[in-house]
Amino acid sequence: MPSLIIAWNMVKRTLGRRRGWIVFVLVPCVVVTLTVFLLGRTTAAGIIVSYVNEDEGPAGQYLMEQLEHSGQYVLKESASEDALREELLQNKSTVGVYVPRNFSDGIMEGGSPSVKVYEVSTSEPSVMIRMTADSTVKRLNGSAAAIREMSKSGEGRMQALSRVLEQSAKLRVDTEVTDLNLYAKPGLSNVTGFTLMFMMTLISSVVAMILDDRRQRTLSRMYTAPVRAYEIALGNFLGSLVVGSLQVIIVLLLSRYVLRYEYGIPIMLHFLILMAFMLVSLGLASTIAGLIRNDQNAAMINSMIVTPSCMLGGCFWPLTIMPEFMQKLANFIPQKWAIEAVEIAATGGTLADISLPLAVLGLMAVILLAVGSAVLRPSESGTGTAA
Repeated sequence: MPSLIIAWNMVKRTLGRRRGWIVFVLVPCVVVTLTVFLLGRTTAAGIIVSYVNEDEGPAGQYLMEQLEHSGQYVLKESASEDALREELLQNKSTVGVYVPRNFSDGIMEGGSPSVKVYEVSTSEPSVMIRMTADSTVKRLNGSAAAIREMSKSGEGRMQALSRVLEQSAKLRVDTEVTDLNLYAKPGLSNVTGFTLMFMMTLISSVVAMILDDRRQRTLSRMYTAPVRAYEIALGNFLGSLVVGSLQVIIVLLLSRYVLRYEYGIPIMLHFLILMAFMLVSLGLASTIAGLIRNDQNAAMINSMIVTPSCMLGGCFWPLTIMPEFMQKLANFIPQKWAIEAVEIAATGGTLADISLPLAVLGLMAVILLAVGSAVLRPSESGTGTAA
């Protein structure tokens, strides 16, 4: 079959040289491995919580002890509320907790003082901290109400609250934390985003080889042979798919079994999502290769297509922090749907739950491959074409 011959030649040209293995297999795997090591090591015991406790009474201290006793968080004191917010924006902490001044006095007076919980984006740690703060405030209000009934005068109430909280700490019941998979693992979107970005480096490879075929008149000879246009496009697609599949398999094996990173997704489901994205990338590569007639334009693929699409698709930051119109544009970016599918699967979703993202990726791949096979033609003239 002509398509298989074209595919085999493309695989040999890509991986038949040392440079091909380094650029398209080794470098992406090393970068993704570093990403997993740096961004994917956030565990339940490694979630950094910046806090400011301006309360001088026992209630604020009791609240911080409750967070510390859970063993889920690493508490880091901040100088002020502004410094706390700045640490969140600089990604130096995951969640911020601010206990206002006179918090204990408000509790003893029967008021409802609030504890502020700051977060850049909603996550499982921020929800758990908010729940812990709310439940602690309710317990403090109950203890304060009992003390007010026993002591009609305001004198000694704060000391009584301090003694009650001290005894409560001695009779504390330990809890066991259970992961309910309410949210994806912290850092998973970043790991997935960098994986997708380096999977898209295959676009440059496919475009460069097709331009080289066009310059050397290899593509012209293919079209003069009794081979259909779709078979030529399918051959280029299948050859790149083999290289992309190898890249995905190595990345998954390295991150899962060497680095021991737990994605929270069955490996076959994870492989299916990444391969669906790979199909879209290869379809995009075929379309770009058919439209570009100039070697100089090929150098702008990363800066004009790969990097902007990764930014819009949420590979580097959550989509929620972008303006509304950019969030709407992200619906046309394949990275957005791939990351969404990974996050749904990481929260216990099945194949049926990610059917919509996979369907969108499949539709994008079909459209781009159809366009690519239609526009992929040898160039009659152009810069860099041999005479």
